[in-house]
Order: sequence, then C-alpha cells, then structure tokens
Amino acid sequence: MEFTKMHGLGNDFVVFAGYQELPENVSQLAIDLCNRFFGIGADGLVYILPSENADFKMRIINSDGSEAEQCGNAIRCVAKYVYDNGLTSNTDITIETLGAGVQQVQLNVQDGQVATVRVDMGQPILEGLKVPTTVDADRVIAHPIEVDGREFTFTAVSMGNPHCVIYVDDAANFDLLTWGPKLEKHPMFPRKINVEFVSVNSRTHTDMRVWERGAGPTLACGTGACATVVSSVLNGLTDRTATVSLKGGDLLIEWSEADNHVYMTGPAAAVFRGSL
Repeated sequence: MEFTKMHGLGNDFVVFAGYQELPENVSQLAIDLCNRFFGIGADGLVYILPSENADFKMRIINSDGSEAEQCGNAIRCVAKYVYDNGLTSNTDITIETLGAGVQQVQLNVQDGQVATVRVDMGQPILEGLKVPTTVDADRVIAHPIEVDGREFTFTAVSMGNPHCVIYVDDAANFDLLTWGPKLEKHPMFPRKINVEFVSVNSRTHTDMRVWERGAGPTLACGTGACATVVSSVLNGLTDRTATVSLKGGDLLIEWSEADNHVYMTGPAAAVFRGSL
C-alpha cells in the first residue's frame, strides 16, 4: 500500500491513489495512520478515485475517522499529485468532492511541477439551516452564542462544509485549545462545525486560526480561509479579495461579484513517499 505524505501550508495528509473505492476499514485506518506517535502522522487521509463526473474524485477521512465533505488544502494536494505524477497533462482539471460537487482547478506549473493551485470553491451557502445551524435565517451574521459562560458572536458560512467565524482581537494568540472544541460541538451546530478565530489587520489582510471539525487544531484550512473572507465581507470588514494568514502560511481568497464564486489560490507540497 503505497502513499505520499503531502501538505497544504502545513495541513498534512497521507495521500493514496490507484484505488477504485474507499477501503472497508477506512475509518480505523485513518485513526491508526494519522496518529503522530504510532502512525505516519497527519490531519487526514486523502483518496484519489475515479469519477464519472470529473477528471478525478477526492475523498477525505479525518484523523478521528469521520469523513469531511470538502477540504481546500487537500484539493490543492490532489491537483499537485495528479499532475506531478503524470495522471494528467492538463493544467485545467476538474475534481469531484463529496460536499461541494465538481470543482474547477487551475494549475500553475513551474519547471515541470505544480507550484500553486487556484480552485473555484463554488458559491458560499449562507442560509442558517443549510450551513447547518439551528438558526432559521437567510444569513447568520454576528449571531450571539454562549459557551461555558462566555458569549461570542459568529457568522455562519458553508463552503460545502460548515464554518463558524468569530472575530477576536488577536487570533494568533487566542486560546484555541480551550474554545475550539467547545464551539465545535455546541448544540447550535447539528453536524458539528469548523471554528475560525479571526483578527482583521486591514481591508485586504486577516489573521486566522482554526479548530477543524474532526481534526482539531491544524496549521491551515482552505475552506476556512474562504469562509473567513466571505464572513468579513458580510460584516463590512474587508474587501472581496484578501490575504488570509494562517499558522502555516498565506492563502489568497477572492469572492467574485461577477459569479458569486469563491476562488482560493495557494501552494501544495509533497514531503515523502512510503509503503505499508
């Protein structure tokens, strides 16, 4: 069983290709292989599978064994893998995801390898019940939420997976480990949620730290960066194109007025190969 260890800004994955479908024991496999002490170590497993609707299909299994509907960093890793390993020679490809459908992907190739990837992440879902939250509103913006006696306000965005964006004074030093897991499992979020803590530096730059549903603290979250810019526009805090600085690096996010789609641009890297 051959694999490639990859990451998008430090959000790391064990990537498998050549399978027709997910293994039957994939949940336990993810728990075992993603363990950073007794396994390979990763935030999740990524399987590149055949698709009837796109060039490739991506399935993501979190480190706790649950399946993620979408992952912006993983889709960039998949795009780099398929080009760099000769599975496609095209620089415009499509990748099918579980939660966001088929996504258009553009590859920036330098010296024969993918350097950066631009992904059409689709239109954000803003209706409260569809994110999903328990709030029945067309848009959930700066909505109050209380946990352990502390009140926050959040904006809800789905990018094919659910996000709760909360603004704080200093995202880089916020107590992510205390508040992230409590908010992830709050009853207001029926399928749990990804939590982004954001501080706004300017109209074109934010800092963000993320607690990912099913994975915990990660160095980066592509869909979370997209949700951050959508939320920041809705709250009047940034322009529609902004850089989101994560612990692992920067992503450029654009929420287009022309088609209402969100576009993400960033790098991906292969670290090493192995076999089990």
